[in-house]
Amino acid sequence: MTRIVVTGAAGFIGSNLVRGLNARGINNIIAVDDLTQGDKFRNLVDLQIADYVDQDVFYSRFAQGVYGDVEAVFHEGACSDTMESDGKYMMDNNYRVSCDLFQACQHRGTRLLYASSAATYGGSTSFIETQEYERPLNVYGYSKLLFDQRMRLECGADFGRLKNLTNNQVVGFRYFNVYGPREQHKGRMASVAFHQFNQFKAEGRVKLFGEYGGYAQGGQMRDFVFIDDVVAVNLWFFDHPDQSGIFNLGTGRAQPFNDVAHAVVNTLRAEAGQPALSLDDAVTQGLIEYVAFPDALRGKYQCHTQADLTALRATGCDHVFADVQTGVARYVQSLSQDGSAAIK
Repeated sequence: MTRIVVTGAAGFIGSNLVRGLNARGINNIIAVDDLTQGDKFRNLVDLQIADYVDQDVFYSRFAQGVYGDVEAVFHEGACSDTMESDGKYMMDNNYRVSCDLFQACQHRGTRLLYASSAATYGGSTSFIETQEYERPLNVYGYSKLLFDQRMRLECGADFGRLKNLTNNQVVGFRYFNVYGPREQHKGRMASVAFHQFNQFKAEGRVKLFGEYGGYAQGGQMRDFVFIDDVVAVNLWFFDHPDQSGIFNLGTGRAQPFNDVAHAVVNTLRAEAGQPALSLDDAVTQGLIEYVAFPDALRGKYQCHTQADLTALRATGCDHVFADVQTGVARYVQSLSQDGSAAIK
């Protein structure tokens, strides 16, 4: 029976990966996480796993072979707070643990599919998986970049664009702005769609940043990718063990924050039996409000991201990604049905 490990399994992407594996009938899953933040357990309640192991003991035991034959590790466990300033903590958590896990996977014949991040690009205006475009703006982005660089050294010159030169598959996914169900525990790091849903429920309006970086109010653009698409691409690579490398995982289509707010407002209006509004009308009626760009983010904020999917498509992965209007509408509908959606 196929045995899978998912680290960060009680987190946003990890729990959705467990859900995706369960949908395939794969339940022999070792879930690894840190449940100090106890309410994350909610993400595991409706899922099927074989065992739960705390992250403090898992990595050393896995290296020792305690868990037997493991087909693949989906490594989602990390500190994902881009505002975290403790560099030692970030490097221990995101870099050193990942390096040790890679070595153990290679020794044990286990495939490794891991979470990188679009934060590796930082201040770049191009988003291609090569070193000249990698300019992280914070220690989180640097911790992810350093592990990508380590994989390039370990896996050979072609790693990052084509296939690696090791015996076991290694794939790094540079996640862009992921949104969707099971992120309610993330607080300030939850997606803008999640925060806007809660704002609209509480205040009858949503808030966006005003002008900044040469972009009009609400006009800063990101590559927003729905969680179901993230899971689908992870599982495509699980099905294709011959494919290795570092790949962008976004839609390949940048959309402004205005599009997210507009989709949130109109989906909630539809649920209330109200007609859809244009963006201009939503602003005029005070349903979308713009606030001054915060000083704390100046110089540390990506105003435009858009995944270059050339490398991903070269593998043969032809997954079709949802646009913001479709994905956000589905997400808002699920939040409306979920009594635990609001941030406590």
